[in-house]
Amino acid sequence: MVETARQRLVAAILVLLLAALPALASLLAMPDLISLGTQVAIYAIATVGLNLLIGTTGLPSFGHAAFFGLGGYVVGILAFHAAEDSAVFGLFPGATDAWIVWPLAIIIAALAALLIGALSLRTAGVSFIMITLAFAQMLFYLFAALKTYGGDDGLGFRRRNALPWVSPRDDVAFYYVCAAALLLVLAGFHLVARSRFGNVLQGIRQSERRMAAIGLRSYRYKLAAFTLAGGVAGLAGALQANMLRFVSPDMLHWTTSGDFMVMVVLGGTGTLFGPVLGAAAMVLLQTWLAQWTEHWMIVMGPLLVAVILLARRGLWGALAGK
Repeated sequence: MVETARQRLVAAILVLLLAALPALASLLAMPDLISLGTQVAIYAIATVGLNLLIGTTGLPSFGHAAFFGLGGYVVGILAFHAAEDSAVFGLFPGATDAWIVWPLAIIIAALAALLIGALSLRTAGVSFIMITLAFAQMLFYLFAALKTYGGDDGLGFRRRNALPWVSPRDDVAFYYVCAAALLLVLAGFHLVARSRFGNVLQGIRQSERRMAAIGLRSYRYKLAAFTLAGGVAGLAGALQANMLRFVSPDMLHWTTSGDFMVMVVLGGTGTLFGPVLGAAAMVLLQTWLAQWTEHWMIVMGPLLVAVILLARRGLWGALAGK
């Protein structure tokens, strides 16, 4: 894919905004921008993974929140057992170190995606959408029933996971951690999109039958993409749990999956920075409209429909001329 000068300029501006946000928040005396920017970065990480499924592979998964919530619960459960000085399942001790907890969240979410994908990807179309939704809701009700870990009320913990040279109480430092994670994820998916693997995924989206005719087994490639997207969502969930110092079954609910899908479509499917724009638009619009009315969704709905109908490739297409 050939990038135009305008697209590179918009991408550079977005990266500069990520880097300069804390200084901008201080200049404008708006400290809340830090928390908003952190939330945008976390949601963008989750939606970049989902965009690999929807925009690149043509798999509209409605269960992405399952892996997002699993990543969050790994953080919450390990923090709970660390505080209680007990072991998970009587075997594994709790932990609060990010270099232990976050990779574990990614691995568990990726393994769950591997298992769910192995079954879901044997279907297609509406059946695929519904079975991913069903698996996500099964996990939602499972965690809602776990009274040991808060059940419906969720599970809180006192401190964020410890990182070397980073204070867990410093919101600006945690923002930069999330922004750095987002940039690494974007760089990784940029390489994936330009690789042979990415070309195969795009071929599957265009014509799975044609890919089978040239001898490529699309099931394996789709399962790999599904697993990769789940692992990235697990990282986003771990960061979300750290941001709020709280996890709840709502992280796994189908409405969260719906929000992720809207962010992908709003920002621009199949584009690298589209999910970032979609996440920013959703978070900022929700925050701004909620200050005006409690019925903010009535206003947001038509705005989202207008952008989707008028912009050929979402917000990225409108800004970058795609």
